[in-house]
Amino acid sequence: MNPSEHIDQLIAELADWRGNTLAAVRRCIREADPQIVEQWKWMGSPTWYCDGIIAVGNAHKEKVKLTFSHGARLPDPDNLFNAGLGGKVWRAIDFLEGDKVHTQALKALVRAAIDFNRSKANAKTRAPSRARVKTVKDTQE
Repeated sequence: MNPSEHIDQLIAELADWRGNTLAAVRRCIREADPQIVEQWKWMGSPTWYCDGIIAVGNAHKEKVKLTFSHGARLPDPDNLFNAGLGGKVWRAIDFLEGDKVHTQALKALVRAAIDFNRSKANAKTRAPSRARVKTVKDTQE
């Protein structure tokens, strides 16, 4: 099975509100950018990438958790993040039964994560090479 088929199967197996919520979250993520790639990681977690990891989704007994790997670095004007707020790197959104998925705000957050990933990738390509530069002393030896 490919990663998208694993995610389809997980959603189908969640025959309650969690399946509907995870499906809505997935739809928002995929609509945010056509270059997003789905992966199946860490023994059963839907994971979304675009120039680096964006987020990981998990269905727990009482919530659906969407964890942004660099959430602490992302703007969140709509205050979607409600978990992991004390962490230095990641932030998460815990969806509880009855919670609405705020489509436009979630898409904006996903796009911000992609922008962050791209800025990291661009910074790496602009970084000076770590190759050893010959010094005058080296050429005299």
